[in-house]
Amino acid sequence: MPSAHAEAQPFGTLRPVALALGDNVRAASVEALNQVLADTIALRDLYKKHHWQVSGATFHQLHLLFDKHQGEQAELIDDLAERVMALGGVSVAASWDVAETTRLARPPKGREAPPDQLRRLLAAHEAVLAEAHEFARQAAENGDDGTNDLLVSQVVRLNEAQSWMVAEHLDGMGEVR
Repeated sequence: MPSAHAEAQPFGTLRPVALALGDNVRAASVEALNQVLADTIALRDLYKKHHWQVSGATFHQLHLLFDKHQGEQAELIDDLAERVMALGGVSVAASWDVAETTRLARPPKGREAPPDQLRRLLAAHEAVLAEAHEFARQAAENGDDGTNDLLVSQVVRLNEAQSWMVAEHLDGMGEVR
């Protein structure tokens, strides 16, 4: 009799799905998407951290901006995880797995000044954008149009827009990026 805690599908494996994509293509896309997913979860959490800890003369504007961007990243997370699952993979889902997987620099536990928060967010967006561009090209070369579309139309577009807005706040403070 199976244990109550048995995995239905181990992480890193694929189940059969009828998507007209080979296992090697699906495996590559799942691996890439899980990286973007982990980094997007870390970015979402970074926005929430800054939302809670922002201070100073720009508190109100940044408090609202950080919360808005956090919510948009949360929606993107769901789309990324669902694509991993649709490809027959298992998505990264828990904070400890994200911590092991993310490539984003860990922020300090304490409060940072708003310009430092903004620079940290810009660096995180740039990291996510760099991998999204790379993984979108790989997906296109492999014929995985669904993954390519998700990366380009959602990940790249959202992160470019948010990066622009964050940068404008930093410029408005007279700070150097």
